[in-house]
Amino acid sequence: MIYSPYIHIQVHSIYMESQSIPEEERYVFAYTITIQNLGNFNVQLLGRHWLITNGNNHKTEVKGIGVVGKMPLIPPRVEFQYTSAAILETPLATMEGHYDMIDQQGQSFRCDIPVFRLSIPSLVH
Repeated sequence: MIYSPYIHIQVHSIYMESQSIPEEERYVFAYTITIQNLGNFNVQLLGRHWLITNGNNHKTEVKGIGVVGKMPLIPPRVEFQYTSAAILETPLATMEGHYDMIDQQGQSFRCDIPVFRLSIPSLVH
């Protein structure tokens, strides 16, 4: 498996207070991910692998095909954006992982998803 310097990933997360129930240890976070293809060839996202670490240091791995029901083909100089959510037991967590991708020549490669924080606003200073 190779890693590609031609894919740039940005993440933005928000706390979904209206869907959360703190007294039941239910904290809902939405995150929007933008995947930019900075290369000169089409790439396709085939799968994802997440490592979620909650505030109690409990780790959960999530693996699956595509993202939000899609395996997007991303042309050169184009970005793909999607929003998903995580339901956690703690008001603070981190997520990180990678995407499994393939280029138009059939070469598989991996793109790291940088670690990002999920936290309720009152915990961020």
